[in-house]
Amino acid sequence: MSRRQFLSRTGVAAAATASLAAPAIAQTTPAVRWRLTSSYPKSLDTVYGGAEMLADRVRKLTDGKFDIRVFAAGEIVPGLQAMDAVQNNAVECCHTNSYYYIGKNMAFGFETALPFGMTTRQQNGWIYYGGGMELLREFYKDFGVINFPGGNTGTQMGGWFRTPFKTLADLKGLKIRIPGLGGQVWLRMGAVPQNIPGGDIYPALERGTIDATEWIGPYDDEKLGFYKIAKHYYTPGWWEPSSQFSFFVNAAEWAKLPKTYQEAFSVAAAEVNLNMMAEYDAKNPVALKRLIGAGVTLHRYPAEILRAAQKISFDMYEEEAGKNPAFRKIYTSWKKHREDAYTWFSIAEQGYENFAYSKG
Repeated sequence: MSRRQFLSRTGVAAAATASLAAPAIAQTTPAVRWRLTSSYPKSLDTVYGGAEMLADRVRKLTDGKFDIRVFAAGEIVPGLQAMDAVQNNAVECCHTNSYYYIGKNMAFGFETALPFGMTTRQQNGWIYYGGGMELLREFYKDFGVINFPGGNTGTQMGGWFRTPFKTLADLKGLKIRIPGLGGQVWLRMGAVPQNIPGGDIYPALERGTIDATEWIGPYDDEKLGFYKIAKHYYTPGWWEPSSQFSFFVNAAEWAKLPKTYQEAFSVAAAEVNLNMMAEYDAKNPVALKRLIGAGVTLHRYPAEILRAAQKISFDMYEEEAGKNPAFRKIYTSWKKHREDAYTWFSIAEQGYENFAYSKG
């Protein structure tokens, strides 16, 4: 057989093999179409953008075969019902904050934030390497969802107020928009917390339905325009020393996915978790300068209020742990990791920051 004949025949054979293999490969990577509902409006490009980034990365990682269409709050369900839609299989997944659902069980607070809890890096340490992910996924099994960390804001600002305050007595009767366990602490300090979706906060503040609001930080807060009504901007956001977003996926739908698609989703979510924090760190400083230039006054929380809020927070955790087995199981791990992280960060990070950030 000549060399030319050999190459010709092997070329035909290779082409035939490829044509036979193509359908088999296609069968193992089917076209999958999912819907994702966000708890946030499109105007919040950093937060809403986290879901868009996930969808874009998943498409690219699967050659377009796994397509996730993203919907803003209110397009399918209201923002605070995103996880309910996943549970009911109205959509396959959502992008939300777990603490919106503490009415189901207070243990839902752990993934987003607990007052006087952990910073973003500390939270990631617990989630990825401290057993947090395993504990949360075990907890979420009862609700038919699987969780994936989906971004973080870092330590948030402490809210917008029409008038400044100095003592605990000044907080009595104050109507403030604040969700999660932070809202429970404000309630115990005498305020009247309300859980309002991001897109509805400005009208409530404008009409006087609320006296104050918290959201995230300078970049997003500026977009929502709170400074036009409430000029007093407080720090720190002690109820959210970090604020982790979550992708919740319907467990039954997740089980149907090819393993390669599951990996693509997992990797994309991890990228979002890293990217969002970096984006906020770049955008918040510039936005804060603009806000101060627009006449916003910065205030620090009085020590009296911080001490009271911290005591109330941990009294509340111990109380809940005493009656809620699910909360107690996660809290035991969370509390130990927090204590260890605080010890380490107070030596390394704080030692540097106290000097480097000082104006002297």
